[in-house]
Amino acid sequence: MNTAICTLYEGHYHHGLAALSNSLYKNGFRGAVYVGYRGELPPWATAAKDNPLLNWKEGKTVSIAEGLDLHFLPVTTDYHLTNYKPDFMLQLWEGPAKNKDGMFYFDPDIVIKCHFSFYEKWIQQGVALVHEITANDMTANNPIRGFWRTIIEENEEKVNHQITSYINAGFFGLMKEHIHFLNIFYKFQHLAKDRYKVNLETFDMTSRSDPFFANDQDVMNIAAMCTDVPLSEIGPEGMDFIHGGFTMAHATGRTKPWKRNFLLSALNGVPPATADKSFWNIVGYPIHTFSKNKIIIKKLSIKVASFLGRFYRKY
Repeated sequence: MNTAICTLYEGHYHHGLAALSNSLYKNGFRGAVYVGYRGELPPWATAAKDNPLLNWKEGKTVSIAEGLDLHFLPVTTDYHLTNYKPDFMLQLWEGPAKNKDGMFYFDPDIVIKCHFSFYEKWIQQGVALVHEITANDMTANNPIRGFWRTIIEENEEKVNHQITSYINAGFFGLMKEHIHFLNIFYKFQHLAKDRYKVNLETFDMTSRSDPFFANDQDVMNIAAMCTDVPLSEIGPEGMDFIHGGFTMAHATGRTKPWKRNFLLSALNGVPPATADKSFWNIVGYPIHTFSKNKIIIKKLSIKVASFLGRFYRKY
């Protein structure tokens, strides 16, 4: 199958982009990773060359390993990048990725854990989605879903899927034939801004009583409810939010694995998460964003912090 990966990043999230790329390579993905970015290129991508074949202003490409190309595509938007996902993916399918049969979006704080062939089989079942750990049980008659249902009907769409769990927007994948999901995602993202006055320039959350509490994530849940294409959902273990997962690890929260002081966190009752361990296990090859000594020290601190976490934790 001819599939592509895409992500959006800026600033220090280049460390997460590197780990995501490393994990893709380790698990058999070969092909194109389209990287929408603001600001400067990562220091490890200075060898990127102008690529006019991308048909994207100032688009550049760097090959990080045999068969794996990263295409860096500057994006011009006032949106917080987490709110730019449907816009970016539709631009890709209209432009540099127009010949791709399928596409996956990953936040740049995710690493994958299984062979990539699973992902390609997954999207043949429907749009690939993973449940959030918070509000995982969000029944069809939940009042928030009722608010979303009203919004759907106000905008001349209808509910086609009785979703019963809240979906995390850090990852999704789909076949091009299921692009309706992406079009609906785009439609309601822009309606959120234009009709419901949601500020897409920030990722600051409001109150869960707000139907657009988490901006892109709530909009993606609306899209899942009213798209007319099939869906394929995995529970919160799909992002290692709980035990039993095998697909990916998602480092949610404000302090990312490349920023975290694990010993200090452990002394404050917060032991390393599975996503922290997954990041430091994959960060060394083929992209190197830290020295070998730094990686060794971090892995050792994770072991010590995990040991401390057996005896003292806040939760």
